[in-house]
Amino acid sequence: MSQTATAPAAPPKMLSFENVELYYDHVYALKGVSIDLNEGETVALIGANGAGKSSILRAVTGLRRIKSGRITYLGERIDATPAAEIVRKGIAMVPEGRRVFPLMSVKDNLLMGAFTRTDKQGIEQTLESVLTRFPRLKERFHQQASTLSGGEQQMMVIGRALMAKPRLLLLDEPSLGIAPKLVQDIARAIVAISRDEGVSVLLVEQNSRMALSISNRAYALSTGQVVLSGASKDLMHDDRIKAAYLGGEL
Repeated sequence: MSQTATAPAAPPKMLSFENVELYYDHVYALKGVSIDLNEGETVALIGANGAGKSSILRAVTGLRRIKSGRITYLGERIDATPAAEIVRKGIAMVPEGRRVFPLMSVKDNLLMGAFTRTDKQGIEQTLESVLTRFPRLKERFHQQASTLSGGEQQMMVIGRALMAKPRLLLLDEPSLGIAPKLVQDIARAIVAISRDEGVSVLLVEQNSRMALSISNRAYALSTGQVVLSGASKDLMHDDRIKAAYLGGEL
């Protein structure tokens, strides 16, 4: 008797939001948001201030508890998981505004990112990898973080997040307040991190042009809801995106 072969089950999404609602007091920040991210992808979240982009990152990291819906990471529900445990699962976040330890050296700032790790040799290897990726940090290795430029500090906090050896990297407005030349360097670094290290990236950006140019897919948010989504290369030429986020022209 012949048997029909069953197709292998699709791997779980790296990250999935299903009808997520999140409130600050009685004001909603996310209303029925559903997004997903596949392993190895870079997905951008674009939109104006207050659109809900950063609220998505806070919900992923456990810094804000959702009111309803589901958040899963590699098939496991994490919307009730403590923030420290979420880091141990392989999710690292680069917060908006950089949040450096200003009186500590570049070296010590970077090593703070490895606080969940105990593999001394592995930590040293990751540190060397970060310094290779960001040569400016190697040059300023023993300087206080407060002496770095805004762009150098941003490189440092991205490096600090990489010290945790994440599988999923969350970036909240990495181009904010950065000189245009260094924005290009940071954009190239994000592409290289995903390509070379296999890290999935969820990128929140008001610089929509940059975000769409370096991501695979994107979601546009407005007042806590997803209003458009699709392949980034298609959204780059969508008249609605051009009018709302790209100044009308490319």
